[in-house]
Amino acid sequence: MKYVSTRKGIEATAPETVFQGLAPDGGLYVPVIGLGSDVTLNDPNLTTLGKAEDFVLSRLFGDFPEEVRKSAIDRLSSRFPAEDPVPLVEKDGLHMLELFHGKTGAFKDVALSMLPVFMRHAAGGRRVLVLTATSGDTGSAAMQGFAGVDGTEIVVFYPATGTSRIQRLQMTTPAEANVHAVGIRGNFDDAQAAVKRIFADPAIRAEAAAHGITLSSANSINTGRLVPQIAYYVLAGAKLNGTDGGYGTPAPRPKDGGVFDVVVPSGNFGNILAAYYAKLLGSPIRKFIVASNVNDVLARFVKTGIYDPGPNFTVTNSPSMDIRKSSNVERLLWMISGGLDGDIERACAETTRMMKNLAEKGRYELSESAKGRLFADFEGGVATPEETEAEMRRMREAAGYLVDPHTAVATFVAKKLGLPDGAPCVVAATATPYKFPETCLRAYGEDVLVAPPPSVAELEKLPIAQTRVCDVDAIDGEVTRLF
Repeated sequence: MKYVSTRKGIEATAPETVFQGLAPDGGLYVPVIGLGSDVTLNDPNLTTLGKAEDFVLSRLFGDFPEEVRKSAIDRLSSRFPAEDPVPLVEKDGLHMLELFHGKTGAFKDVALSMLPVFMRHAAGGRRVLVLTATSGDTGSAAMQGFAGVDGTEIVVFYPATGTSRIQRLQMTTPAEANVHAVGIRGNFDDAQAAVKRIFADPAIRAEAAAHGITLSSANSINTGRLVPQIAYYVLAGAKLNGTDGGYGTPAPRPKDGGVFDVVVPSGNFGNILAAYYAKLLGSPIRKFIVASNVNDVLARFVKTGIYDPGPNFTVTNSPSMDIRKSSNVERLLWMISGGLDGDIERACAETTRMMKNLAEKGRYELSESAKGRLFADFEGGVATPEETEAEMRRMREAAGYLVDPHTAVATFVAKKLGLPDGAPCVVAATATPYKFPETCLRAYGEDVLVAPPPSVAELEKLPIAQTRVCDVDAIDGEVTRLF
């Protein structure tokens, strides 16, 4: 599979994209792939997460040796020992894709169980310092993924205020020598902008190189984070079409040729982009619904074709979505501006134009042809904090099902849009409610979190190992002190 950067079309192999993280031109790496239809949804080889991963990796990460891909899948399986690591359960007419059964209770655990394997191979013995900005979930999953991995060190920057107490404990209690967490006096956008700027700073990169260190990332700007996420949407399609891999009674075959819709609570746009790539590989997804909280830049973007973060930022009860500048949108821009047609030059020119407008004018607008493609595939909706907590209560009353606030944003938007409407609706349940006890207590009016997973329960007993906090303008120093 050929990869190019979104701004200058710089070519790279899959291992190079993982090792570098961000492309040298400041853009992101994208696979050059058009619409396909080679997924056979009734193929028995696509009915477990491991086999779905093998399908995806063989197509998009074929530059990695087969034994490396197998090792990554084996590591994932060892960290998700349940027979079905990502169950698809029907609740209140919606198909809930439970992505929260990993150690940190968030969907990021899937890909971040595999990324260290790809990174070690790509590094080829070189030392790597992984820089990660997080709004709450990526950081803890990345720290767990890289803890104790030889030749790697990771530093996570998270908002010192705004994350839940459990999210903070997940980042401040790991004590392995190669993992570091730093709270910042700012928000996720501040952290992400600083990390991107550090990647692009030749002086910092040269200083790192002088110490034998290469900088890379664990955010979904890294293909090694993004690509493994595609598999669970491929798997969801296989399950909906009656091949459940022996996990129970096969699901009824959907009408309308097996198509289904996907609703994803979206912050940095990586998870819903993974679903979009699943469609490019042939999975019959009809619509992609972006569910936003009141930091609603993504919902407005998919409705208007105009990306305008605006001046307002709100700390909400769905903190992992408190993001206004979503990195992975750039990959979608590239695809719908010519990349899907194989017109790399036009795709790069349009993406560069829009990224320049965002930097200089604070907003950009798609071309008319790109808008047509966006509107054909995407819809969006918003839930306020009050609506989110009301939806948590409604799901409990309607289906006896506890959802976290991010998933509640998604189910609220799905119901608001009248889904399902003739085709199954798959909702990405991105986190366990046990990560958000304060919001759950307020929403449910009582303590309903009576049986926390062991990985959550043990947090209360662990000492705080990560105590560093800094201002945004001191992030550079927190990185260079690790050289």
